[in-house]
Amino acid sequence: MQISRSSTLFLSVVTILSLALAGAPARADVVTDWNAIANTAVFAGGLNFPAIQGSRILAMTHAAIHDALNAIDRRYKPYALDRLAEPVASPEAAVAAAAHDVLVAQLPTQKATLDAAYASSLASIPDGAAKTSGVAIGQAAAAAILALRGADGSNAPMPYTPGTGPGVWQPTPPPLLPAALPGWGQVTPFALYSGAQFRPARPSYFDLTSAEYTADYNEEKSIGDVNSTTRTADQSEIAKFWYEGSPFAWNRIARNVLAKQSLDLWQSARLFALLNFAMADGFIAGFEAKYFYNFWRPITAIRAGGTDDNPDTVADPAWNSFLVTPNIPDYPSTHSVLGAAAAEALARFFGTDAISFTTTSGAPNPGITRSFTSFSQAAQENANSRVYAGIHFRSACRDGLIQGAQVGRYAFERTLQPAFDTCLQDDRSGDILRFDSNSGDYQFLRCGADGLTIVGRGDVQRNGCVLRLTDARVKAEINHCPIAPLDRGHAIVRVAPLGPTFVINDRDASNSNCTCR
Repeated sequence: MQISRSSTLFLSVVTILSLALAGAPARADVVTDWNAIANTAVFAGGLNFPAIQGSRILAMTHAAIHDALNAIDRRYKPYALDRLAEPVASPEAAVAAAAHDVLVAQLPTQKATLDAAYASSLASIPDGAAKTSGVAIGQAAAAAILALRGADGSNAPMPYTPGTGPGVWQPTPPPLLPAALPGWGQVTPFALYSGAQFRPARPSYFDLTSAEYTADYNEEKSIGDVNSTTRTADQSEIAKFWYEGSPFAWNRIARNVLAKQSLDLWQSARLFALLNFAMADGFIAGFEAKYFYNFWRPITAIRAGGTDDNPDTVADPAWNSFLVTPNIPDYPSTHSVLGAAAAEALARFFGTDAISFTTTSGAPNPGITRSFTSFSQAAQENANSRVYAGIHFRSACRDGLIQGAQVGRYAFERTLQPAFDTCLQDDRSGDILRFDSNSGDYQFLRCGADGLTIVGRGDVQRNGCVLRLTDARVKAEINHCPIAPLDRGHAIVRVAPLGPTFVINDRDASNSNCTCR
């Protein structure tokens, strides 16, 4: 197999320090700080629907942060900005500038607060070339994502007229508000290729005389009633705990988990970007299905139970839900979609679902603290909360979990992947070559006082156990790949007429580890 790409080249002087930064963990304070700042700004930013519209802004903010950092040191594939920064650029300045510029553009009413936070971030960075270069690449990353999302359909009008009759969504009491954002399912996703990509199949409970609908109806009528005698105190607490907007709750969970992890800035930036891509796409996918099916909410169904031709669904015209029903159709529950999408992204990032954490709720029911032993446990409780609140049928929550897991998995697998899948290090000089065996993107790092970096895109050829990378400036040949990362074998870098040639022979051909570290 041969993959050809046009070659690009970037040369710069580097030192041992730049190599250390590529692998040494660092505290992700500036990334998590700006995640918290962004969530606060979105909540206070005067949006009509802060959770839904805010999910897009949070995804854009973290895309810019990710791209700014990976322009300084390309560890993961970029999203909107594919360029290289000056090697001396300050990562902290880049993160602050990227986040600030996206948020100010999207939330102009928060400019004064965001400017103050930005000034505080930059105050701790000494003036000079590093700070200036960091700000410049951060601003470029923000400009790139703002341009990419400028015509994504998030502001496009969508005419919508509520239906009538059994099974069809209608404005819900007490406020009887019009349908919220009926066109959000047509917004361009961040990772998915379409909002309809994972649309659930028509569920059986849409048949109002079915056993499934009867079970959902009577469960909700009992446990979701404002004066329910079957809902326990714990279930009432769960309903209130999870009632806040999903992006705010799950970003807080991620910050709590990260506080106990040893991630560097690049890893933290990638995590928040993947998490918020998954949730933004969860809203888009969920809304696409909601307005495609347009199914009525429990409060409408239970008050009009006498119209569904089902003798086992007795109407209660005075029935009220425990918590206020949002003004969007029932199926699927986007709260469940986002919970599952977030849990999937977090579990795949950390390589395990079984991470324990404790988190405390925010508005409108702040101060409730709950603990969990896994991300999936939290996602399931989050879905259950909508049944306890009286605002979703069980089937909408069940299928929302399924759709959300699909969205989260796809976002994780298709975006922000490691930039290089093969890494070679010379045992004698410490020189490093890393490249992507699919795209041909490579980076050669030479150590020492005369160090340099060569970045380019070449041709990759694979022939049995031999993998070759060829470009005008770099040539690499790997014998008996995969290469044992802890027993790298003997590598030789030779000076060729057009640049370095890198040859490595693995001492242990039976070892199957050939990964970047």
